[in-house]
Amino acid sequence: MLSINKLEKVIELEDKLRAQYQAQLDAKSAQIESHIKDREAQQAAIEARQATIDKQLETITELSGKASVSQRTEQLNRELTNRAEKLQDELTELKKRVKTLQKDLAAEREENKALKQFDPARMKKNLDANKKKLAEEIRANDALQKSQARYRAENAKLQDRVKELEATLEELEPSEAGEDVAA
Repeated sequence: MLSINKLEKVIELEDKLRAQYQAQLDAKSAQIESHIKDREAQQAAIEARQATIDKQLETITELSGKASVSQRTEQLNRELTNRAEKLQDELTELKKRVKTLQKDLAAEREENKALKQFDPARMKKNLDANKKKLAEEIRANDALQKSQARYRAENAKLQDRVKELEATLEELEPSEAGEDVAA
């Protein structure tokens, strides 16, 4: 009975923990998905910026060939180089952020897997099976105890009968000994 109560308490504890942490898991999953969407949007923006940079580089190249003032072209090249470096730094930072988010996602998935490990339906099924086994064992034990009581009673009767027969035998033995002496 104690193990059944313990199993029921474990099931209740699991339900409480699941209820308590499910909102956090859902919030973390939503947060991770939003970060991934943000990352994808940022990646698209970076690609758009890279396309813009590529177009600007083409334009600068065309202008440098056509323009008579090389200083202006050099200035534009420096600006674009600075922009590209900033974008590359930003891209590196975003890659690091994505990696940390992926690690967080993996950790959350592991935690979620650990929480799903305790399957209430399976535990309830096992509990029911254990209850049936316990009931069968109790019935078998009761039957054995009844048989044991019956055999003990029979044994006590037989021992009383043996004592009576031994007493009768002892009474008969002295009288037979007296008959043998007389004969």
